[in-house]
Amino acid sequence: MRKIRIRSYYIHPKTFWFIGALILIFILGFIWDFLFLLGIIGVLGFVLALLYDSLLLFGRGSISAERSAAKILSLGDSNQIVLKIFNNTARKINFYIIEELPFQLQNRDFRIYGSAKSTESFRAEYEITPKSRGAFEFGDTMVFLQSPWGLAERRIRCKTASEMRVYPSIIQMKRFQLASIEKLQRDFGRSKTRRIGHNYEFEQIKTYVEGDDYRSINWKATSRLNELMVNQYTDEQSQPVYVLIDKSRQMLLPFNGMSLLDYAINTALVISNVSLQKRDRIGLVTFEKGIDTMLKASSNPKQLPTILESLYKEKPGQHESNFKLMYKVMNSLARTRSLLFVFTNIETRNQLNRVLPELIRMRKRHLLVVVFFKNTELEDYAHEFAQNTLDIYRKTAASKMEIDKTILVQELNQAGIHTLISRPDELTIDTLNKYLEFKARGLI
Repeated sequence: MRKIRIRSYYIHPKTFWFIGALILIFILGFIWDFLFLLGIIGVLGFVLALLYDSLLLFGRGSISAERSAAKILSLGDSNQIVLKIFNNTARKINFYIIEELPFQLQNRDFRIYGSAKSTESFRAEYEITPKSRGAFEFGDTMVFLQSPWGLAERRIRCKTASEMRVYPSIIQMKRFQLASIEKLQRDFGRSKTRRIGHNYEFEQIKTYVEGDDYRSINWKATSRLNELMVNQYTDEQSQPVYVLIDKSRQMLLPFNGMSLLDYAINTALVISNVSLQKRDRIGLVTFEKGIDTMLKASSNPKQLPTILESLYKEKPGQHESNFKLMYKVMNSLARTRSLLFVFTNIETRNQLNRVLPELIRMRKRHLLVVVFFKNTELEDYAHEFAQNTLDIYRKTAASKMEIDKTILVQELNQAGIHTLISRPDELTIDTLNKYLEFKARGLI
């Protein structure tokens, strides 16, 4: 005999409407006697219908579910989840599905309606957009079978609980990898570009011939061989590129549900992938009051998975960043001229005065790019129409903060430091364009 679990049995809300109608008939039966008899007949018929309808819910066969998705979910992107319901009963079923979604999604109104014929399956697709990194715990899938007449429901718990990890956006990384290749082919092709500076790798020592650069004469080899010898160099094929991420409390500001730190992390992964595709060496440094991650620039194929795991584990800080310590670390880590992308969020002149000396010292040895974030909400508010006097004061303060940030960027430019100010949602493409621009101009 099949075991029936009362806890999984529910009366449909419309059943109570029928009960209410029967009660009304009995009340009116005190006025008109024939309605009392009609009410008794209605109760008997309703009870029999409810019993028959409910027993069909517990017929032979089983209902199962299967959830599938990518092994790694991408931060800030739409990730597709596929849900399949298998009907192994002898009749067509109507149902609705309630998923136990991770608490990080804060979705408490998730429901999918469907139906499936006997021995067939129902396929449902939905998308989720994670706004934070980490482990997302999916619970079981609840399938609520509806009886043929819709008077009752049966809940079936399908064991689909699983854990999915949300990493920095893999989707963006792949998309911008293709975009960077297309941009180089379209904008630059095979045209020759003027190389700036004298940044070469040593290849060999050879005999001097007319036309060789006299600055490359190797005096030690010349004295030893009693013949004029010069060092021969070749253009560097593997330039070091470092991504430096500030994890201080200024990077916790939200934008569209994500923090500025998460936008910087997504961009760091894209830059790392594109750099490796361009045969450059990529390194990563994250810092706050101390150094949390320090990866020396490398072109090893294993470097990208290492960076991905490091970015996945990064946690935001609550203190001011120690740029002095960061400079000391970079001074020992990057001994040759490198391209440095520093992702930070400097809002005031006092903040800039604290970090500017270290940035200037880094600029003397490296090609430094300081990446700022635009406060889009502040800019939008500053351009809104003022309704009253208080709005005028607030809009004036917002405009002043916007102008102050522009002045900070100008001061950095005057100090010879490259800057990039971008909206958080456009950070990846703006940073990638800056990198490709430097590559095309031969600055690295």
